[in-house]
Amino acid sequence: MKLSNDIIEMILGSEGKALATSTPEDINVVAVSTVKVIDGKIILVNYFMGKTLENIQRNPKVALACWKGLAGYQIKGTAEHIQSGELFDSVKAWVKEILPERIVLGLIIISPEEVFDISASTERAGQKM
Repeated sequence: MKLSNDIIEMILGSEGKALATSTPEDINVVAVSTVKVIDGKIILVNYFMGKTLENIQRNPKVALACWKGLAGYQIKGTAEHIQSGELFDSVKAWVKEILPERIVLGLIIISPEEVFDISASTERAGQKM
């Protein structure tokens, strides 16, 4: 699925972001800080996501919510975790420039499949994009 520019701008400029993962036994939601969108995929930087990674290994279906004020989106998709390669090295170098004290353990790469509007609006809330 191709993300619109409005959705990409919301992901990158949002005031808050949270990633939800689940297994049959567990649900986990974590705050997310460092994000990029590259070639239509959402890249989340993993600094210390233990439980999140366990859940992704068992069930790669995830949901990312991002919002600014009363407007926002939920992006559902499939996630994978990588710890090496060209993309990893590129994002790690970027993080070193902007947050030199952080240690990048890996990247969670989300391939978007569905987007929903989660704005506080009776007309838009829950609308599939």
